[in-house]
Amino acid sequence: MDSHELLDPFDKLLADVAAPARTREIEAGKPVNELWETLQESGFLDALAPEDAGGVGLSLHDAAPLLQALGRHAVAAPVAETMVARALLGREGIECPDGPIVLAPLHSFRSAVTPLARVATHALVQVDATLVLTPLAAATLVETGVHHSLAGVLSWESAPAGPSIPAPAVGLRAIAAVLRACAIAGAADRLLEMTTAYARDRVQFGKPIGKLQAIQQQLSVMAEQVVAARLASQLGCAGGLPPSLEAAAVAKQVTSIAAIPVAEIAHAVHGAIGISEEYDLQLYTRRLHEWRLADGSESYWAGVLGAARLEAAEQTSVDFIRAKAG
Repeated sequence: MDSHELLDPFDKLLADVAAPARTREIEAGKPVNELWETLQESGFLDALAPEDAGGVGLSLHDAAPLLQALGRHAVAAPVAETMVARALLGREGIECPDGPIVLAPLHSFRSAVTPLARVATHALVQVDATLVLTPLAAATLVETGVHHSLAGVLSWESAPAGPSIPAPAVGLRAIAAVLRACAIAGAADRLLEMTTAYARDRVQFGKPIGKLQAIQQQLSVMAEQVVAARLASQLGCAGGLPPSLEAAAVAKQVTSIAAIPVAEIAHAVHGAIGISEEYDLQLYTRRLHEWRLADGSESYWAGVLGAARLEAAEQTSVDFIRAKAG
């Protein structure tokens, strides 16, 4: 079974269980249990897990459309993170808990802002060269203070305890960055769809605003950024799990850059209605800004990519790209 067979049923499932009304309820404090139980029963959480561990055995490349769909529906649970955690742990024969798992690279037993930490029960954390699966009941979670955000900063007084495996050489942050890139690509695609429809339907001075040249130009720029984000996220997934550091850097750098104009144009075209609580647009633009910064912004990953290029100074840029893409 490949992702093409899975995408349509997965998309329909998310449209049902992760509708905007349910996302608002979870952001307001409703437990994620009902949503999670449905996803658990569907089997999609094991899409990346190896077949001998009870999973589907999809590659990260094949799963890219599923990961983008999670962003497209603004799912208020760490589904992609749990898929990856189950894949990495399943390869080592470690059984995962049923609950939501977030990915948390640590520095001095403290994470950066971790998306969806408030609705998770466990974290797969990187401590030096080890990944540890640990319950969040043992951690301290500090909320970000951002309106309706489900993210948090996790910290431990001592080394997190739990089943452990060797960390991939590329590190947990690069893996999380690719997941964030896919989420940005999916949400950006949904925003383009919403904004184009609004421009077509909103009539001002006797004609749809989408007929105005200025609006058409903005939509063209938005579409260009959406395509760039989609291609970059696919590149990040192309090499499998774990991705190469360079592929992760390109994916996150390009998508983080795209997040800014996509959100700005969406709000510019929609006007005041776009920031209203009742309208769905802000569900996506808020997440674009959060995901842009999570696991390294465009500046961080540009630095990583630049450092990798300088280390291969004997190669031409074309040879460097060929070597890393191959």
